[in-house]
Amino acid sequence: MREITFLKAINEALAEEMRRDKTVYLIGEDIGVFGGCFGVTKGLLEEFGPERVRDTPLVETAIIGTSVGAAMTGMRPVPEIMFTGFLGTCMDEIYNQAAKIKYMTGGKAKVPLTIRTTYGGGMSAAAQHSERNEAWLVHAPGIKVVLPSTPYDAKGLLKASIRDDNPVLFEEHKMLYPVKGEVPEDECAIPLGKADIKREGSDVTVVATGLMVHRALKAAKELKGDGIDTEIIDPRTLSPLDKDTILKSVQKTGRAIVVSEDCKTCGITAEISAIIAEEGFDHLKAPVKRVAAPDVPMPFSPVLEKWCMPDESRILDAVKSIMK
Repeated sequence: MREITFLKAINEALAEEMRRDKTVYLIGEDIGVFGGCFGVTKGLLEEFGPERVRDTPLVETAIIGTSVGAAMTGMRPVPEIMFTGFLGTCMDEIYNQAAKIKYMTGGKAKVPLTIRTTYGGGMSAAAQHSERNEAWLVHAPGIKVVLPSTPYDAKGLLKASIRDDNPVLFEEHKMLYPVKGEVPEDECAIPLGKADIKREGSDVTVVATGLMVHRALKAAKELKGDGIDTEIIDPRTLSPLDKDTILKSVQKTGRAIVVSEDCKTCGITAEISAIIAEEGFDHLKAPVKRVAAPDVPMPFSPVLEKWCMPDESRILDAVKSIMK
């Protein structure tokens, strides 16, 4: 099977869905002529034209506000918010409008809207460009939250998100754009709400999201040398969350580590840990451990940024501490 980058996988998904469905269009800052801040939408303006690849002013409220209206009237907009920190400027449109319209109209109105955005550290882009706020939207009923970790998942989940009749927040980690992986050339839509077992193991379950999946896989290789067989679960979608796959893994291993780049307090690690404690307690041989970022804005300093981001050593320490 061919190998392509995470970035190319997203570009392909957008192009294929725009060819398949003429109601799909893109809108955002610098996505047209410039091809996107990271080059994700490069070439799409030339193929689909300015009506379907719309450059906008730097006004996130307008990008999401017009997209909500368009979605309610038959279109399938895919707006891009350049960095997830900028979601703060359009949270009313997301939280109070997009997420609630279907519920408040008794299902008469739908909002097939897919918001693409980038998140995470690793580029010394400072606090407002390195946010990890997926837990915000997980906490909002009515919106789905997707965090792919591989090119295959990125393409398949984005296609499924665009086809979904509900609003979706699709988060792309900036450090994953150059990562390569196998992606088939034929149809590869992946149903939302289905976790993936990235590595099978028998001694401990590690539930990881986004970039942390790759760091967990590297840690698992080292742990194998110490005789510890690690199972890696990637939820892929945080809302809806595939609890069954996580709990079945914990039932098998009896131990669980939850790893995420977002802040520890009220982050996604807290929710998944609570689910394991409430619904899988009888199978646990040790307390659930969390590996997450400290409760501080992401620093600009490369040294401090590296210290804030969970890495393989912290995952190793957490696993070893519950294997004693």
